[in-house]
Amino acid sequence: MKSTTRTLLAAALVLGVAAGPAALPAVASTRPAPSGALSADPALEAAIAGLPTAEATAALVRVGGTEGVWRGSSGVHDLKTGRPADPAARFRAGSVTKVFTAAVALQLVAEGGLDLDRSARSYLPELIPASYEGVTVRQLLNHTHGIPAPDFPADTVEEAYADRFRIHEPEEMVRSATAKPREFPPGEQQHYLNIGYTIAGLLIERVTGDSYEHQVDLRILKPLGLRDTYYPKSDPRIIGPHNHGYQTMTLDDGTTGLRDVSVWGATDGWAAGDIVSTTADLERFTKALFRGRVVRGPLLEEMFTLPKVTDFKSGDPAAYSTGLSMKRLGGREVWGKTGGRWGYNTAIAATRDGSRTLVYNVNSTDAKGQDMNAVALNIMVAAFGRP
Repeated sequence: MKSTTRTLLAAALVLGVAAGPAALPAVASTRPAPSGALSADPALEAAIAGLPTAEATAALVRVGGTEGVWRGSSGVHDLKTGRPADPAARFRAGSVTKVFTAAVALQLVAEGGLDLDRSARSYLPELIPASYEGVTVRQLLNHTHGIPAPDFPADTVEEAYADRFRIHEPEEMVRSATAKPREFPPGEQQHYLNIGYTIAGLLIERVTGDSYEHQVDLRILKPLGLRDTYYPKSDPRIIGPHNHGYQTMTLDDGTTGLRDVSVWGATDGWAAGDIVSTTADLERFTKALFRGRVVRGPLLEEMFTLPKVTDFKSGDPAAYSTGLSMKRLGGREVWGKTGGRWGYNTAIAATRDGSRTLVYNVNSTDAKGQDMNAVALNIMVAAFGRP
């Protein structure tokens, strides 16, 4: 992060985040691990120490697996009161939603409702034009479809904030995207975008005759007991206990500072990015997924198979599979998914054998920035090691 932004937290404290009293000094707390597990982890403790900072106002972390267990939280519930962050808080998990969508789609493949090699247009002929006839269900899920992103009216965070209550219909987003020329022939490159998962959500609805959200609830949330995970639909609030999210932007008086962005509609994400959850629920989901309790048999391998193509922008080897992505950290493969909504960065990650799992939520002050949040990066490195 640029050095000039490091003064933003101090400015926020003076301004009271555009309204209200100044925040109290930083509050950090590390919760002890359960009896019999790792009693301390200096690297993880250091990764979240000292919050709030210019980069983040809070962090919640859960590490598990056969290598041991560690729980930690740091920072504040909100900058106005300075109360300690709630370790059980709900948050927007962003693109971690894609893992749930991919899992439901693969369950439907196992049941014969979807076919990975069948064209998406054959399921949605009235929505997907003939120019995208060759796009298969598998290509939607592993980002090799070549469909560009839809148009959105906002170009800056300030414009997005002003438009934060707009309702985005998934069909509207698909029409906007498919009205454009394809970025590349289907299956020849990879470009990570939300649109493939927007279409996947519509496919789930078409073949089940049910809402996407209800199918996730029936197939994943209820069976796994994920009671604090839900889809907000058109409600811009986070229901239940939650730590506030903040975003650096131009304030009403023309200065640059932190604005509370906890209330913000997520309909533009839908099946690609609008789920709300907790670290405890996401940890349970991650463990169940990697143990084969969510997607069973050979289809689980789809989530751990990278397409043999290159990235559309960088030319690097593809890094995204069906629902997940892979990075080499600490000399081993780590599979998982990150997500970002304004004010919230989230990740689930694990080694394939489950020896170490990680879930975090960081209240980032630039959650959609080009670079990974510094606190989130430190957590990932502390949990798994450096790339």
